[in-house]
Amino acid sequence: MTTQSAGGTPATALTDRVRTLLDEPNYATLATVGEDGTPHQAVIWYRLDPDERVLVNSRFPRRWPRELQRDGRASLAVTDLADPMRWVGLQAVVETVIEDVDRAREDIVALAHRYGDDSEETRARFRDQPRISFRLRVVGAHDHLEE
Repeated sequence: MTTQSAGGTPATALTDRVRTLLDEPNYATLATVGEDGTPHQAVIWYRLDPDERVLVNSRFPRRWPRELQRDGRASLAVTDLADPMRWVGLQAVVETVIEDVDRAREDIVALAHRYGDDSEETRARFRDQPRISFRLRVVGAHDHLEE
């Protein structure tokens, strides 16, 4: 496991309604910054941990994990599956990079369970892949969750 300095930006406390949406297995669109400054987006699974850090995981090497390792800044948009006009936007920084492949594999298996894709075949496939996980500290949040 590698811990990165994330510029010391303090975490933003999440409101109850934001936390409620993030606790559901909705999909996130993760945006990272390319080496030339261009944005890149990917739809991902995520988990909000009790300490309000966001865990994300990817097969390695893919573009967005390489960009997160290089730059450390990310933006996420999480939409409500039941009503896509309800959504949360998060600005985040990498707090921890989990390069331990075994631990990262367990992270993706846990995410697969969260998203209802935890068959024996899926677990076996994920446990055979090179994986990397990131814990992101939320430094800004806004929502469109009007009730």
